[in-house]
Amino acid sequence: MAREGSGLFAAFRVLGRFSGHVPHVLRYHGRHREFYLATAVGRSVHTYNVSTRLPGNTLPQDITCLAADRMLIFASYDNILHAFARNKEVVHTYEGHKARIHLLQPFGDHVISVDVDNVLIVWNIESEEEYLQIDFDKATFAVSALLHPSTYLNKILLGSEQGTLQLWNIRSNKLLYSFPGWGLAVTTLEQAPAVDVVAVGLVSGHIIVHNIKFDETLMKFQQDWGPITAISFRTADGHPVMAAGSPVGHIALWDLEEKKLMCQMQDAHSTAIAGMTFVPGEPLLITNGADNALRVWIFDGPGGTGRVLRSRMGHSAPPTKIRYHGQNGEQILSAGQDGTLQSFSTVHEKFNKSLGRGSINKKKSKKKGLKLDTMALPPITAFASEVAHQSDWDGIVACHQGYITCTTWNYQKTSMGAHKLRPEEFSKHKPIDIYATAVDITSCGNFAVIGMSTGQVDVYNMQSGIHRGCYGKEKAHEGAIRGVAVDGLNQLVITAGSEGLIKFWKFKTKDLVYSSELSSSPSGILLHRDSGILGIAFDDFTISVLDIETRKIVRTFSGHHGRINDMTFSPDGRWLITSSMDCSIKTWDLPSGCLIDCFLVDSAAVSLTMSPTGDFLASAHVDDLGIYLWSNRSLYSLVSLRPLPADYEPSLVTLPSTCPLQDVDVSGDEEPCDEMIEYVSPEQLGEELVTLSLLPESRWKNLLNLDIIKKKNKPREPPKVPKSAPFFIPTVPGLIPRYIPPEEENDTQSKVVNLGVLAQKSDFCIHLEEALNTNEYKAPLDLLKSLGPSNIEVELRGLAPEGGGSMEVMLSFLRMIGMMLNKKYNFELAQAYLALFLKLHLKILSSEPKLLEELSRLSMHLEETWIHLRALFNQSLCVLTYMKSALL
Repeated sequence: MAREGSGLFAAFRVLGRFSGHVPHVLRYHGRHREFYLATAVGRSVHTYNVSTRLPGNTLPQDITCLAADRMLIFASYDNILHAFARNKEVVHTYEGHKARIHLLQPFGDHVISVDVDNVLIVWNIESEEEYLQIDFDKATFAVSALLHPSTYLNKILLGSEQGTLQLWNIRSNKLLYSFPGWGLAVTTLEQAPAVDVVAVGLVSGHIIVHNIKFDETLMKFQQDWGPITAISFRTADGHPVMAAGSPVGHIALWDLEEKKLMCQMQDAHSTAIAGMTFVPGEPLLITNGADNALRVWIFDGPGGTGRVLRSRMGHSAPPTKIRYHGQNGEQILSAGQDGTLQSFSTVHEKFNKSLGRGSINKKKSKKKGLKLDTMALPPITAFASEVAHQSDWDGIVACHQGYITCTTWNYQKTSMGAHKLRPEEFSKHKPIDIYATAVDITSCGNFAVIGMSTGQVDVYNMQSGIHRGCYGKEKAHEGAIRGVAVDGLNQLVITAGSEGLIKFWKFKTKDLVYSSELSSSPSGILLHRDSGILGIAFDDFTISVLDIETRKIVRTFSGHHGRINDMTFSPDGRWLITSSMDCSIKTWDLPSGCLIDCFLVDSAAVSLTMSPTGDFLASAHVDDLGIYLWSNRSLYSLVSLRPLPADYEPSLVTLPSTCPLQDVDVSGDEEPCDEMIEYVSPEQLGEELVTLSLLPESRWKNLLNLDIIKKKNKPREPPKVPKSAPFFIPTVPGLIPRYIPPEEENDTQSKVVNLGVLAQKSDFCIHLEEALNTNEYKAPLDLLKSLGPSNIEVELRGLAPEGGGSMEVMLSFLRMIGMMLNKKYNFELAQAYLALFLKLHLKILSSEPKLLEELSRLSMHLEETWIHLRALFNQSLCVLTYMKSALL
């Protein structure tokens, strides 16, 4: 049995993905008069106007090549080429290659593509037809670079891995000229500002500035950082500068007038420079790399070097731990394998923050640079954050992989904090086999609790960094600490050890309160502070839920087939969501103890966190740089939370793309099933239960005070008829608006008045008279429930003989009240109706023996019911008072 995707969570979008290994594309929009930057991120295309990202579109697979002309953006995956219009619509698809496309070149009304099998195809953009196909021999000319020289009509220049270059006329399909080259593979070709001049990047690090008209080499430069990955020329302010990128992330700037190296921009990216473009007419250089960074450099300082003007960057290595920061659900803290701690905003990218890399000595690290930094700390494995006092001192504490020292971080200053937290006995030397394994921070933000691999648990002050004690005589556990947690009131500290014990300690006195042996060795714990529920993940792939008040296991879940990576609670503590190495994400309902949702993803989720507002679930995955958001469908649609059957087979769900999915109304597409039928509560759950009606209080609460309300609402002056009254369709008076049906015109209407109309009984009286014989009082009761307070009073006044009623009708009304009390439903209506009836007809009731006899029976029934209710109320109040005093 299977269903499509997840019933509870829907893919929304991904955070923290900005760039990949595909070079970016810069294009100018004539009508908007601004430059647009397009980058390929996985399966999506991002479009920026150099400061803001615009919505893009998604392809079925990862994009491998990108290009753009004045109107369209061309993106290819595998052997298929697509054209995007207006940044998001796929308007053309070109299919014909048999191998992966690796080069693209827009060419007027055509676009040229080259695949890895050395096949060049010229496509007509509008008709999507092949205009020309050229096959090259890989052994003699393997195409590695492609360029359309400026002013060269219908001509393209091709570079090869063998080092030779060829100039082709596409229109006539002729090879015009073959350049002998320099005996080294060509990696990139770039048009210089001067006509006929082309810059050729070689695999050896050489840059050849060549005149292709006369086949002359004008200049020759060399970099020692490996092959040339990208070249760009600066055209602003008359500065003849050429920039060249390298595989190690450095950029060299060459002065073309003096033919020498002007300056170097080292560590511009931590990986190879994928793309590099000077903005025409401006001193701006845009670079991107596979380190998931996109940077805009401005050259406005002395020496010709650039500084970062704007940047969009995420993790350059996959994140390992993510947690929501604060209670507004707008910031996610993420620790990655690249050693950085970053904050990603779920609202807008401009609110993203990078807290930097962990370092033993920040000053020495800055001097040595990124590549030679020996002071850098290992990646963060676990961290805890708290917003209380974060503006006064550090509010984040983190432990690092295989490292004994824990670091503090300041969210407000977006940097590593002032304190290094380690045990006093290791302050002078660093042990090799002892390291911190778990951390937690108190809800007040004053203390950090750190667990070690030796079983030691220490407490530190976050403001001063001073050691404030440890739990246990020498150590808290015999095995390594697998998890620590502090409750919301700083009363208890809970620790879990690898030997299979969980212990409860007094936070202040450090005394052991309770110790319990677990069924298996725990791999991690997670505390939901508001509800006092502790989730425990075990090495045998099971999960237990422990109540810290009773200190007993209240739920046990099994079903994962791999190591449990992370857990998270919903804000109300009702759901426990777990992820495992079996690539599944499961949602467990704690009150019912059942699995209510399960789905599979392509790569296992290493970390999960649920928004404090409950709107999103965030996940980080193996070998993936992004943080994926899943929207909680139960907040905006009808979702079945019934337990999944034992034979349920989860389906594979595609990870969200970088573009948020459009809201689609799926209510019409879903077929109604038994699970999704809305539950309608019966009028009475049980015959022995006293049940109230669903009517609002205004319909029955003020029945005894109608005369007072009428006096207060009496108008001071009679209403005036407006001069030109608007047209209204006449309605029937009552609480539910109903239109008066049109009456048929009858020309033969009699002018004699029918006196029987004046003495006509109301529907309520008629139903009561019928009920005397049938003993069925549902019809008169439903009619009375549909009336407003004033109409109810009119109907009850009309039951008396002087109002057109009779003693039999009054007796029938009392029997209707008795029926309501016998069945114990509409209890408050019976009280209100009876009270108004007694107020209106007390004199008549006292003089009629039949009515008095019926009233005495009602009185006894009412007294019995009230004594039973009062006993239940007193019992509940007693239990509540005891619970309040016992807990305090």
